[in-house]
Amino acid sequence: MARTLGFDVGGAHLKAALAEGKRILRVWQLPTPIWTGLEHLDRALETILSEATASGPIARHAVTMTGELSDIFADRAEGVERLTGILAGRLGEELAIYAGPDGFVAPDAATRHVRSIGSANWHASAALAAASLDEALFVDMGSTTTDIIPVSGGKVCAAGYTDAERLLTGELIYQGYTRTALMAVAAHVPVDGRATAVMNEYFATMADVQRLTDTLDEADDLHPAADGKAKTVAGSQARLARMVGRDAAESADEAWERLAWVFAEAQLRHLHDGVLQVLSRLILSDEAPVVIAGTGRPVLRRLAARLNRGVVDYSDLFDCARDAREALSRAGPAAAVAVLATSVG
Repeated sequence: MARTLGFDVGGAHLKAALAEGKRILRVWQLPTPIWTGLEHLDRALETILSEATASGPIARHAVTMTGELSDIFADRAEGVERLTGILAGRLGEELAIYAGPDGFVAPDAATRHVRSIGSANWHASAALAAASLDEALFVDMGSTTTDIIPVSGGKVCAAGYTDAERLLTGELIYQGYTRTALMAVAAHVPVDGRATAVMNEYFATMADVQRLTDTLDEADDLHPAADGKAKTVAGSQARLARMVGRDAAESADEAWERLAWVFAEAQLRHLHDGVLQVLSRLILSDEAPVVIAGTGRPVLRRLAARLNRGVVDYSDLFDCARDAREALSRAGPAAAVAVLATSVG
């Protein structure tokens, strides 16, 4: 049976999923800080291709991307063009680029579909969900952003498509599970019974919060800590303390854990507000579940409980190997384009 390798080319990570027919066999996620140089993408592609082809030939490749937003590029058009060029050079002729409502396009047509290709990974994931569920709220929380997409009548019912449009509609929330700086999560937090301002400095990230609340799988924190130091509980306490002008030794461990939960709650409120905005436009029935995807699924389970809705893990929508399920939920867009490309090819 023909095998398809799907890629989600982000600015911070390269994710890939290998499908045989519609069954997902294996998933990868590698750090690729494109903003520091495209060589990171080259190395990650080499690793994944080497491992994927070791078990047999790849009949086709399918790609979706958000990496065109990286500030290494002058604009989105340049990003789409250059990334497509790199991918075509490495993946060959059997490459299809996901262009949302325009379907899959050949690499030489990418420049004519920049608006549809750019940051379309959310659409791929939601389209796969819509093919499986008549009604749902699809929410994907990655390391940097969260997508909130309603599905109704077996169709993706997003009000926006581009990043600019989706920021206006509440369908794109710039809150992520690990990479979001804490100064973007809350402006004031309670410390010792008083509200204190949060420093507008890149001292700590949500990875530190997840670590202190014991909700972090260290495999999801692939980038250096804000201070470049140890990614340990003690290191996270030190970084969190700096956000409120303190040293970790000034308070007990429990105090920093409580403060971490304050930031976790503040972030959850951002997501809840986005959901309420989306559902104010398109009301879903009480039976419509929340389909959760991405590294931030622990946060999304709390969100679903707050919404009093059932939960469907994204991997439940796929035929996949048991040991690939967790990784698949983290890399939904890559798995989605692998299966969608099989469906049209």
